[in-house]
Amino acid sequence: MPGKSSARARSDASVTRRDRPAEVSGGLPATEHGKLDRLVFDRLRLGILSALAVQETLTFSELKALLKVSDGNLGAHARKLEGAKYVTCTKSFNERRPQSVYRLTAAGRAALNRYLDHVEAVIRATRRR
Repeated sequence: MPGKSSARARSDASVTRRDRPAEVSGGLPATEHGKLDRLVFDRLRLGILSALAVQETLTFSELKALLKVSDGNLGAHARKLEGAKYVTCTKSFNERRPQSVYRLTAAGRAALNRYLDHVEAVIRATRRR
């Protein structure tokens, strides 16, 4: 059936396009597997890492206000970054209220820098064309 092969060809092409930036030759940096770190690539996790790269520590409330997200959404993404050891979270009480303070780790800074290097290389490669 012509429709199925056409759909399959489009599907294969979209996968190739999606993967292409991480595989472009000419000096583009990449992770060990030749692809972007999907953990950093997410908009909200990139926002958390970027905010913590500028500010040494931020509370959960500060991150929530800065990124304009719900408690659950921020908590889920922050836990993923904690699991990867990209951020640390210190929990304490401030006037009988729980407070979570986040800090970027060396591994998190390195992951963010690799991501930024990759994006900068893609921009340079694109502008040359």
